Amino acid sequence: MNVLHVKYAVEVAQTGSINKAAEKMFVAQPNLSRCIKELESDIGISIFERTTRGMRLTPDGEEFIARARKVLDQIDDIERLYKGELDRKKRFSITVPRSSYISYAFKEFSKSLSKEPSEVYYMESNSSQAIRNILENDYKLGIVRYAAEYDKYFKNTFEEKGLSYELVAEFRYAMIMSSKSELAKKTDLQLSDLKDYTEIIHGDPYVPSVPVELVRKQKLPYDVKGHIYLFERGGQFDILSDNPDTFMWVSPVPAELLSRYDLVQRKIGENNELYRDVLIKKKDYSLTDLDREFITELCNSKRRTAY
Repeated sequence: MNVLHVKYAVEVAQTGSINKAAEKMFVAQPNLSRCIKELESDIGISIFERTTRGMRLTPDGEEFIARARKVLDQIDDIERLYKGELDRKKRFSITVPRSSYISYAFKEFSKSLSKEPSEVYYMESNSSQAIRNILENDYKLGIVRYAAEYDKYFKNTFEEKGLSYELVAEFRYAMIMSSKSELAKKTDLQLSDLKDYTEIIHGDPYVPSVPVELVRKQKLPYDVKGHIYLFERGGQFDILSDNPDTFMWVSPVPAELLSRYDLVQRKIGENNELYRDVLIKKKDYSLTDLDREFITELCNSKRRTAY
């Protein structure tokens, strides 16, 4: 089995297209097609199903590509080892939900990285992707967020997949809004008070295939004037700060961030749904010094939250 052919197959799986993979790998499309066919012949399975929409992985192909990625990562590590790169650089990787207290911890953690060379990977993702990143994409740490009622399901999943887990935070979603908002002036905020306001929502899903806002609304039905769906986190505080007619449901936010953007955080008594953030890793993975530094900052950040 040719390692280069394996790299080609992984790239085709990534792009879903022979043409796109050929462009990225700087190889002629006919040659790439031939290499894939030779690889399939060598290992005795069909890796891809050829469709009008591109190259789709077969069930055997999905298992092969997952294993191939791990092998290629190990080959890369060996190459870096003998080139001296691993001796010079420490590595840290984590996949997390979108959360202000987690990103705040990462910001504080980043200050320690100037001490020595390092390679750091920080990805915001949903729960399913976080688990896949640990199992398939060589991320070392992950944080999974889920409603407490799904605790048994997720813990069984962690055990089945050989993952250790530890509770990081347990919380109920609160709302944040501009200090200039009329909502901020209410001492007893109710869901019915939201009908004339616009809700900011992160548009990508957290729990498998179900947007977190839909899960929450099944338990907390309320009417609003409209929604702003964000697929990034950078603009949320700017919008909230400058537009007093908006609000957002959030996990705990550090008090420093609320002060910086002139925001107010409020609980709503009608919201009793409990959520958990759980740190996961492979059971055979030993924490590095960088891992421990981040976990320390994560605990510090949680203590800085406003509730």
